[in-house]
Amino acid sequence: MARSLATASGPARGVIRALGLLLLSASSAAAQVPATSTDAKTVVATVGSVSITLGEADAIAMKQSATRFGEVKLAQALFEARRVAVGELVDRELLEREAKARGIDRTALIAQEITSKVAPVSEADIQTWYQANPARVQGATLEQVREPIRSLLVQERTAQAHTTFVDRLKARTTVRILLDPPRLMLDSAGKPAKGPAGAPIELVEFTDFECPYCQRAEPILQRVFEAYGERIRFVYRAFPLPIHPNARSAAEAAACAADQDKFWTYHDRLFTNQSKLSDADLKQHAAELGADPARFNKCLDARAHNADVDADIRAGSDAGVTGTPSFFVNGRLISGVAPFEQFKQIIDEELERQRKH
Repeated sequence: MARSLATASGPARGVIRALGLLLLSASSAAAQVPATSTDAKTVVATVGSVSITLGEADAIAMKQSATRFGEVKLAQALFEARRVAVGELVDRELLEREAKARGIDRTALIAQEITSKVAPVSEADIQTWYQANPARVQGATLEQVREPIRSLLVQERTAQAHTTFVDRLKARTTVRILLDPPRLMLDSAGKPAKGPAGAPIELVEFTDFECPYCQRAEPILQRVFEAYGERIRFVYRAFPLPIHPNARSAAEAAACAADQDKFWTYHDRLFTNQSKLSDADLKQHAAELGADPARFNKCLDARAHNADVDADIRAGSDAGVTGTPSFFVNGRLISGVAPFEQFKQIIDEELERQRKH
């Protein structure tokens, strides 16, 4: 995800980053709990017949650093902190139940089914990681970061072993998550869109035509459209980043193309030609796609859509967008180049939620 980030101090810190607790792979329930609820007795998850309350989750969530969740809005950060805490409590309950069934304690179960499954980190593993991540080591020598890399790889492998085992336990137990994520209402009127206006899913993307991560997200979005068809309405919002010198002109040019009903063909052309985004290139793309050259060139030269792009940037910033691509599925934030499976999970949850309401 393209964004502006403060540089971490020290090469080792650039290597070791806090690993987030495990994502929940459980179905949403109909009676969900608002992300801003304050009732400590509210049930936020169930594992079989065992209930987990908001008070139990907040005992963990409120101890977490706000910086762990980046620059998201407060409501989103609160939800993420609680989601992580609920995930930890669900995992703990599943492990406790399994340990009791085997007649051992949880520590012994973890050693048996998780720790013992972690493959040792070899020198070759460390060298491979070092060579593949030059930006993260910030110019440090291999000798300087060898042990931090080893620690990171051990943590990653342990987390994966944990996920694999807990997923097996979840498959045998009914787990319900009742936390309802925050939804941000975005005004999409007058913005380039495709798909039925009354579609049950509105997918809004804040994007940057010069952002390589946005380009990488395009085939994932295509899979989403193919999978859900007329159930998706896709809305484009401009969010050109200052670090990309041609992004602003490209966003304004796309708006000029929209004036001639050529937005989506122009949109696709720019993402397949990210090295050709100078004003001359932008004008040539429009002409080749059949736009009236004189009208398009006048629009671009006059910066006729400067205010529209500014409005999109303000809307994105107000919604907590700090980098591109950023997506909102019925107001639920997805940051960065998320896999198709993440879109699918959220879209399916939203379709199920609407069905039950």
